[in-house]
Amino acid sequence: MFISPAFAQTADGAAQGGAAGAFLSFAPLLLIFVAFYFLLIRPQQRRMKTLQKSIEAVKKGDQVVTAGGLLGKVTKVEDKFVELELGQGVKVRAVKATLAEIVPLGSGKPAND
Repeated sequence: MFISPAFAQTADGAAQGGAAGAFLSFAPLLLIFVAFYFLLIRPQQRRMKTLQKSIEAVKKGDQVVTAGGLLGKVTKVEDKFVELELGQGVKVRAVKATLAEIVPLGSGKPAND
């Protein structure tokens, strides 16, 4: 009555497509997820693992960058905290988890020298 016969026939025909039709409708979504995994998720997990290993291996004398952007030299390492020397006589304690990067020795120059 409200649906034309042509529309009703095509809707019924699409339902009989079966598993092949369902797979083809989900294939683009699956392809996008695989691309995101290999291009975004996997490299990020790899970077996080290397950062965690370098944070666990931080030692006295290393230069580090905190998540807040402070560059300092490690003077004391504890279980969950590190003591950083930001300048001459300026020492702060930071949580190890907030360390964003371990700077290779000799690459950081003082700002005013």
